Amino acid sequence: MKQKKALIVGISGQDGSFLAKLLLEKGYEVHGTSRDCELSSFSGLKQLQIFDLVNLHSMSLIDFRSVQQVILKIKPDEIYNLAGLTSVGLSYFQPVETIESISIGTLNILEVIRFFDLPVRFYNACSSECFGDVIGNPATEETPFRPKSPYAVSKSTAFWLVSNYREAYKIFACSGILFNHESYLRPHRFVTRKIISTVCNIANGKEKQLSIGRIDIKRDWGWAPDYVEAMYLMLQQESSEDFVIATGTSISLENFIDMAFSCFDLDYKEYVIRDERFVRPTDISQSIGNPDKAFQKMGWKAKHRVDEVIKLMIEYELRIS
Repeated sequence: MKQKKALIVGISGQDGSFLAKLLLEKGYEVHGTSRDCELSSFSGLKQLQIFDLVNLHSMSLIDFRSVQQVILKIKPDEIYNLAGLTSVGLSYFQPVETIESISIGTLNILEVIRFFDLPVRFYNACSSECFGDVIGNPATEETPFRPKSPYAVSKSTAFWLVSNYREAYKIFACSGILFNHESYLRPHRFVTRKIISTVCNIANGKEKQLSIGRIDIKRDWGWAPDYVEAMYLMLQQESSEDFVIATGTSISLENFIDMAFSCFDLDYKEYVIRDERFVRPTDISQSIGNPDKAFQKMGWKAKHRVDEVIKLMIEYELRIS
């Protein structure tokens, strides 16, 4: 059989790194892009010890010519679009870049596929942030979007672009509406990695307190390597459909913090202080997804509970500290 080629757009992040590892294990020839390969550290690929196994290319998602050149050069069987600004908090300060990198970037890929009639399968990374507050029943693929941040607005736009191109041009294109998924590859600006790192430092006597914004928010947290498996499965189906990818359970950030401190037999109330600098202009109070469709149609379900995610992140943090 011919070796499949996969192009991961935005390979330098957490999901791109884990997805590259998964596809390499499945025998793919893996290509990945970053805006500037000379400046990107690709720390995730290096931590997973696969940096030398991936073919890297510089590509600007908001430059149609750049997108066209890379895709036509590689001629991939599958394209995974994970690129664009990934921080909800940062999107409030850089809304234009957020819209361009996510929405226009997705449109450019779709246009290259359409214009050159490429026989490629396309995955788009959508986000649970698009739902806004999920109060009551967990969100499904039929739950309306109510975005509350520039990031969520951009992801919602990209989602509907993918849906439109799938229906209008019969492109195999789908979106994974992924709820929060974490790992030790998260940058420290993400609240879960910040919590884990600070808790480990407090336990080791290197820090004295954890400064945080709201701790009453509730999220559906999963393990990133589980979620990239869902991305892969979506492109192996007979037809392209959108899927909610989640654990189906939700806990508060306060409970997440408590679990992390409890791993060291510490009382979190003695170390946590509220800091208004970390409170967003608008924030989602509760988020939870219903992954039933993913299980019924793809056989996918989350393998790790949030307490296991916390322990795995702590184990890694202690190894590198």
